Amino acid sequence: MHIRNLSVLSYAQGYTAWHYRGEALPLATALSPGFFSPAYDMMKQGDTIMVSTQSGGALLFLQTVNKTVIMARTAPASQELPDA
Repeated sequence: MHIRNLSVLSYAQGYTAWHYRGEALPLATALSPGFFSPAYDMMKQGDTIMVSTQSGGALLFLQTVNKTVIMARTAPASQELPDA
């Protein structure tokens, strides 16, 4: 994980909404357990992370935060949208 690609979108009452821009990173890599471990000291249980990569995106809900960040994907967005 490149910490420079992690941004705070909003913060209120102890909750933080994050965005991670993965650029050429495969989405599966960003969804793997421990990927966000380098930022564990900034994240809390209940925070969300929007992940954007060239191969897709996902909304993650942080369930456990310690030296290994474990999350669950709650709203995958890796499917292509139909043409308008």
